[in-house]
Amino acid sequence: MATRVFSDEELEGLRSFPAIGKDELIRYFTLTPADEAFLRKFRRSQNVLGAAVQLSTLPWLGFVPDDVPAAPPAAVGRLARQLGLAVADLTGYGEREQTRTDHLRQVAEFLSWKPAKALELKELDEFLLARAMEHDSPSLLFRLGCEYLRAAKVIRPGVVSLLEKVATAREAAERETHARVAHLLSPEQARGLDGLLVVDPQLRSSRLHWLGTGPVQASPNSVGCEVDKLRFLRGLDADTLDLSALPAERRRHLAQIGRRLTAQALVRREPNRRHPILLTLLAQSAVDVLDSVVQLFDQTLSGSESRARIKLRDELAERAKLSEGRLALLDEILPVLADIGIADEEVGALLREKIGMDRIRAAHAGATIRLPRDHGHLALLAGSYSYIRQFAPKVLEAVRFAGGTDAKPLIEALTILRELNATGARNVPDGAPTVFVPSRWQGYLDEAAAKGDATAYRHYWELCTLLSLRDGLRSGDVYVPGSRRYDNPAAYLFKPAQWEAHRAEFCRLVGKSPDFSEALPLVMDELDEALTDLESTLQRGDGPVRLNDDGELVISPLTAEDIPSEAEELHAELERMLPNVPIASLLVEMDRHTGFLDCFTHAGGKQARSPQLKRNLIACLIGLSTNLGLHGMAASCGIPYDVLAWTTEWYIREETLREANICLVNYHHQLPVTAMFGSGTLSSSDGQRFPTRGKSITARHLNKYFVSEGISTYTHVSDQHSTFGTKVIVATHREAHYVLDEILGNATDLPITEHATDTHGVTLVNFGLFDLVGKQLSPRIRDLGKITLYRMGAKSDYEERFPKAGPLLTKKANLDLVADHWDDLLRLAGSLKYGHATASLIVGKLSASSRQNALAAALKEYGAIRRTIYAAKYLSDEGYRRKIARQLNKGESLHALRRQLHYAREGKVTRRQPEQQNEQTWCLTVTTNAVVCWHTEYMGLAVGELRDAGREVDAEVLAHISPARSSVVNYYGSITVDYEHELAQLDEQGHRPLRTAGMDDPGAGL
Repeated sequence: MATRVFSDEELEGLRSFPAIGKDELIRYFTLTPADEAFLRKFRRSQNVLGAAVQLSTLPWLGFVPDDVPAAPPAAVGRLARQLGLAVADLTGYGEREQTRTDHLRQVAEFLSWKPAKALELKELDEFLLARAMEHDSPSLLFRLGCEYLRAAKVIRPGVVSLLEKVATAREAAERETHARVAHLLSPEQARGLDGLLVVDPQLRSSRLHWLGTGPVQASPNSVGCEVDKLRFLRGLDADTLDLSALPAERRRHLAQIGRRLTAQALVRREPNRRHPILLTLLAQSAVDVLDSVVQLFDQTLSGSESRARIKLRDELAERAKLSEGRLALLDEILPVLADIGIADEEVGALLREKIGMDRIRAAHAGATIRLPRDHGHLALLAGSYSYIRQFAPKVLEAVRFAGGTDAKPLIEALTILRELNATGARNVPDGAPTVFVPSRWQGYLDEAAAKGDATAYRHYWELCTLLSLRDGLRSGDVYVPGSRRYDNPAAYLFKPAQWEAHRAEFCRLVGKSPDFSEALPLVMDELDEALTDLESTLQRGDGPVRLNDDGELVISPLTAEDIPSEAEELHAELERMLPNVPIASLLVEMDRHTGFLDCFTHAGGKQARSPQLKRNLIACLIGLSTNLGLHGMAASCGIPYDVLAWTTEWYIREETLREANICLVNYHHQLPVTAMFGSGTLSSSDGQRFPTRGKSITARHLNKYFVSEGISTYTHVSDQHSTFGTKVIVATHREAHYVLDEILGNATDLPITEHATDTHGVTLVNFGLFDLVGKQLSPRIRDLGKITLYRMGAKSDYEERFPKAGPLLTKKANLDLVADHWDDLLRLAGSLKYGHATASLIVGKLSASSRQNALAAALKEYGAIRRTIYAAKYLSDEGYRRKIARQLNKGESLHALRRQLHYAREGKVTRRQPEQQNEQTWCLTVTTNAVVCWHTEYMGLAVGELRDAGREVDAEVLAHISPARSSVVNYYGSITVDYEHELAQLDEQGHRPLRTAGMDDPGAGL
């Protein structure tokens, strides 16, 4: 059983002494006077030192390995020095097993530890069962069991014995899982679940496969298919399944297995294992499909609106063209009318004579009707009415919407529209609400009503209702009960009782007072200090930031940064010293240093790792990150496609890729050279576009970047050139919604406190939220001189104190609004900080909120104050502006590296499902970080060699060299993945030899 969890080498490692760090050495191998007095009772030097090793090892590991003399030399030496003994005294200790076990018993009694007897093992079984209900990974359960025993001061039993306990707990967890959901498994429900695995002749696949296949484009057919899935799931009562008896982690694990197992594999499982998996998968599918229906409704309706807008733009251009003659005629008429020397009675004759009746008649005949307030946009959208009717009634019938008081008229209109669709009635009833209709469209309804055109009124009223529904869903004013993405916004925040428990801790964590009367003076002081610096800058009058003669702000572009010529020369020299390495060899080497491949665990909890698993994982990472794909990689490296496909399905997923990425980022963070690039406190984010091949729900047309369609990947980069977050987003979506996600979700060792973006990442909502969660948003804003700056008091006061800067503050902040909602703003920020809500979801809703949303308005008002403070600081400090620009350039250099890596198939992403695209993007991020890590490490080795040779290498020059620029890594050609062979090429420290003058062949080592 043990060998199915750990390899023989891993088993031996679990029974032996591991390597010890400095902190552990000090913490566990420092003897107290009481310890020394206890140890002296053993008299003989060998026994004293041997017992001392056991005394220190037991709290450290929770057990004592049999081979006590094999303890880490540093630990033995530290104990020997404290006891005044020689390290050699330990030799031969424990040869007589009875002596060692007697000493361990006495040590355990002295430390108040207990052996694992019946009572202790029973408590361990209960603990492991509780954990097995949350986690199914044997290695994780083994580790948790060890930690539990250590905390309970129980000596760990043998590895095999503990693994048998883990196996027993996992089996008990399966039985307990079935028992907790057995009340939901009526004979009829069980037949329905098993029916999911049977091939449906009409679908030509199983219902399970049908449910798991997501849409690839927004269209009426896609909406209809998702609505059919929703109805099917509701027919199985999936939307009402109460699985709260199972821990959330257990539900997630079972659903994850269900998504990856084929119908045939599930059929082979016993019913008590199969049915809980299908139940959790159904419950999760009910939520996912509901979200998908609403999302497709939004995207399909928005697509029609977008096409109408494009058509409107073309028609307005054509209208302008046709109006050129009339405008020219007007240019001739106006001078005559404006000439007061021409008598009124002579004007008509003069114009007819000068212009000619033919031109006047032609111009009159070409007169166009006056455009409505929206220039005819809604009328053009009405041309797609029949197209919209193909999907909108299905959505209204399948989804129930709710809203607050302000949304009641819209909810009432939706009810009326639903009844019209159900009965087939054509006319909108009198008194149907229209208060939600924007003023720019109200004229269409008024005109149709005045003409008595019931058909036109129905079309316009229905379109206004549907568009208002879409906007309400985006802002959260309208929500969908039971949804994950479109639920009541209040559900994403701490409830008042929860907030009471977290308020004090959160305020202490972010340095904010819960009382706005105390927080306000601090903000005012910040603004005054920033304006003082800006005033000094403007007083000089001749700098890059100055006022023109009209008092307007002038901001000159930054001049190119003066990069020392020595930096390029040093970079070229270091590149000549670095060994040439294929990408596969680089990944093997980085795993040797970081163990990042160990983060890829089996989705089903299986722990047995074949000898070829790491080879297969590297091949999958290369195939996905280079865009070769698994077929291309199989052809290149010789590993069968089905092996790579199985490895990808069960090991390559976002959670394992994130863990692997964390390993690489943390390793890179602690390299000596890394600190020269930056402290790790500053980061930036930006989108990078990739073209797609084939339809995808995330792909969009964007002529500036794509010939056809493409996606955007939004990445977060530290000032040390490491990428700590990435996400696939729709290329036309606002990037600002996603800025906070990875900042708050940062699980690396990077101590991020400040974040830079370009203009696309900036909103007032983001300025406010960044400050409230204890971070600084530092964007590079285009046309910064044109933004509205806010003051926190009377205009005369600011202009008196800041004669130059004061007049720039043209608007007064509504401090009363902020004060009234200060606690709600803190609660919102706390919900994000503690992971109770996703930042991108909340930011998107708040940004789309109407003026009636008081919380959103207060946040934007506070964000305007924070933006003003930042702008004043930014404008008054050129060094600060350069720092932000330098950080954004680091992101661009990593974009170039990713583009270089993602070379195959013209860089076109062929994976069509969002989850698959996200996994591929994370593979690219992991590989990119591996290249950066490797390059940084070897730069350090090369610099060390130069310094050993007497060369002086300036750290400031090194700071200008990017580890994202490397000519020594080969990504192309046939790829051979031989893990053990590559390890054999490394020295004891896990490095390759640097090149010398005689090894300068560019192809050496490839």
